[in-house]
Amino acid sequence: VSFPLQEVVSEESEEESNGVNLMEFSDEILLHILSYVPCTDLVLNVRRTCRKLATLCLDKSLTHTVLLQKDYKVNKDKVKQLMRDIGKEIYQLNMAGCYWLPSSTIDHVTRCKNLVKLNLSGCHITSLRLSKMLSTLQHLRSLAIDVNPGFDASQLSSECKATLSRVSELKQTLYTPSYGVVPCCTSLEKLLLYFEILDRSREGFMLSGQLMVGESNVPHYQNLRVFYARLAPGYVNQEVVRLYLAVLSDRTPENLHAFLISAPGSFAETGATKNLLDSMARNVRLDALQLPKAWINGSGLLQHLKFNNPFYFSFSRCTLSGGHLIQRVINGGKDLKSLTSLNLSGCIHCLAPESLFRKADDDIDSSILESLVASCCNLRHLNLSAAHHHSSESIGNHLCQLLSRLKHLLSLALPVCSITDVAANVEKPPTASNLVPQTFGRKVRIGIQTYPRNLGDQANQKIESSVFWALMGSLRFLETLEIIGSSFSSAMPRNEPAIRNSLPPCARAQGVGDSEVAAISQLTYLQSLTLAQLPNILTGSGLVSIGLQCQHLRTLSLANLGMMGKVVYMSALMDMLKHCKCLRDLRLEQPYFCAGAQFFQALSHCSSLQRLCIVSRSGTLQSDAVMSFMANCLEVIMCHMFMGESLTVCKNLQQSIVRSFQADRPALNVVIFPLLHEDLTEVIRDVPMRHLDEITLFKSRVAEEPPNLWW
Repeated sequence: VSFPLQEVVSEESEEESNGVNLMEFSDEILLHILSYVPCTDLVLNVRRTCRKLATLCLDKSLTHTVLLQKDYKVNKDKVKQLMRDIGKEIYQLNMAGCYWLPSSTIDHVTRCKNLVKLNLSGCHITSLRLSKMLSTLQHLRSLAIDVNPGFDASQLSSECKATLSRVSELKQTLYTPSYGVVPCCTSLEKLLLYFEILDRSREGFMLSGQLMVGESNVPHYQNLRVFYARLAPGYVNQEVVRLYLAVLSDRTPENLHAFLISAPGSFAETGATKNLLDSMARNVRLDALQLPKAWINGSGLLQHLKFNNPFYFSFSRCTLSGGHLIQRVINGGKDLKSLTSLNLSGCIHCLAPESLFRKADDDIDSSILESLVASCCNLRHLNLSAAHHHSSESIGNHLCQLLSRLKHLLSLALPVCSITDVAANVEKPPTASNLVPQTFGRKVRIGIQTYPRNLGDQANQKIESSVFWALMGSLRFLETLEIIGSSFSSAMPRNEPAIRNSLPPCARAQGVGDSEVAAISQLTYLQSLTLAQLPNILTGSGLVSIGLQCQHLRTLSLANLGMMGKVVYMSALMDMLKHCKCLRDLRLEQPYFCAGAQFFQALSHCSSLQRLCIVSRSGTLQSDAVMSFMANCLEVIMCHMFMGESLTVCKNLQQSIVRSFQADRPALNVVIFPLLHEDLTEVIRDVPMRHLDEITLFKSRVAEEPPNLWW
């Protein structure tokens, strides 16, 4: 709710004179309005305005579930008062990512005697505090925690272990080799594991994947229905997850229906994992599946696995061919109306009949995509990024035309080269802008074609006839869209130095630019947009159209648009930002980006902005402009800038921001650091996982996990 309810009540007489009085609305309508107000505001502020609101704010529909995970203004005192006032009424409490709260805050959760679901991922908590808290939560059935260095399961009391024995859902993020509380959870039905263990300690010592002394207890998987593991890069993470899988390989749970392992890079299959997969093929029927690419490539596994009513498949980075996809997964066109999420990111041959003699950039077989679309007609999330999906010249068989039949899509990720019109691409000779090398450094001055500045002019150029324009027009309810160059790689990988050079864009993508971006403005309900490596951006005029038409846009990520030696779209970006009133997250990655006074003045129009990340090789910034922006935009709690400035400039600015704004913004997280500095990876490891995973690191997020994996 954008208006303070206190003012509404205090101006009641004025409202009555105008014939409108909020307090005359029915309780049902008022409860619906109040459901959009953060619980801390309801309990600590709004309910003190009048008797009616005092009663409504404590209604069970508003206090049953308390969400603090993105309430960046909440502090320890507010949590303490909240738990004191309504602790006994809370059944579900989500404090995920509240990294700014001191560990002593967790002590107040003990007032919530009736808690059934509790999410403390990203919160600071010790073994002793966890033991004390869980000892009082006898009704708890769902728990999410972090396991940090120093965790000691032997410090858990018998009462705590009794509570854990009744927990059926556990989400555990590991920052150290450990079983955590898994051995205590003897009734597990859902287990989610996030492995974030670094290969080296801060002191530079190599870590081992062996578990700590006293952690030889065996996990209990006999009732397991969902097993999910996501690994960050690193050998230690692979070692530890194998220890978790070893028990599964001995005896596969009969009720297992979702088995998902997300592992970057190479994660080799072993004898134990092969036994596990063979056992799964014999004994279970799955509804969701994701495996490391090495476990699928070259094996006949998919031919033997049995599926029930699958809702999620991920074959990310696998060499699975389209022929195998149709025959083994879709079963030659079998009805898969239950499938709602499909991730084929980096699956370079998934739309080709075979992969043996095929080049990665050969044309796709439209009949395979047609079978996929027909069988999986209820798809809501589809990821086809990180591959060259080139359509042939056959009329009516373009990838965009076939995807337009998926009327239920909510999120979609495509490679840039897949959205270009084949005929236009063939007939149009290379323009001067196409011939400019996509490299860094000084550019030769060339003539630039004049592009339209608004949507009306573009319409006059008949861009509505393009297949991508038609696709955007047919997916009117799309909320998330990613258009990413097939060869794009971010300058900020996870645990490595910054990448200095990037591969050139695909030849088929050379013509994708302003008109295609303008087509996106048809998506009225768009909430999240990612554009990366669109080489033919000349003015960025399409961005202005998006700013004007997509009024629900909350997340925007732009990377390497147009020529790499100059930010050609800066003027259009600043015009766009003036219209983005709902924008909360902005990520910009572009060489030579100038974060100056004009940019930050335009960005100040984004009154809802909370998180800003700029990654720019040889980029510059104006410290005074940054400080002024932070003073004007009171909601901003994250400012990450990795530029070309000196370490001294970066440190001074970071310290100034923290010193000026930390007191009023408890969740403030500021990292300003030279992009190419050798200590960048050490700085990155201190960034809260919430920000690192959601915005700072670039990645495709469409169908990354099954929908509703965790609340």
